[in-house]
Amino acid sequence: MPNVVSNPGSGWLIAAATLSAAAAALHLACIAGGPDWYRFFGAGEGMARAAARGDLRPTLITLGIATLLAIWAAYAASGAGLIPRLPLLRTALVAITAIYLFRALAFVPLHFWRPQHSDGFAIWSSAIVLVYGVVHFVGLVRAWRHLAP
Repeated sequence: MPNVVSNPGSGWLIAAATLSAAAAALHLACIAGGPDWYRFFGAGEGMARAAARGDLRPTLITLGIATLLAIWAAYAASGAGLIPRLPLLRTALVAITAIYLFRALAFVPLHFWRPQHSDGFAIWSSAIVLVYGVVHFVGLVRAWRHLAP
């Protein structure tokens, strides 16, 4: 396992892992909180109504997202040297960073194409995900040579 102290990206990747883990936990909280939580966190009225009916679809979708975010947290923690090296570490961190940044930046053209979808949730979630992407990016760049196989 790499030395966390010698890796200049460790602090950033630890922050990235914490952010992804927090997002995973919030998704799990939505499952536990039910329809009102789905509404509050912007999942949409359809998801909230389906959860209220007892439909498994919102739970399975949200559980899938939470699982993915937890895996992303593990990759950032691995890049920071907190846990053993995971397979395809560099590739995964590049992909995770790209997904976060793409999700954040896709808001701009979508806002002009479909302005009716530019509500408060879209704006805030894009800003939050942009922070996630930037934290991952800085950690990845600073830790790059320490991430070599």
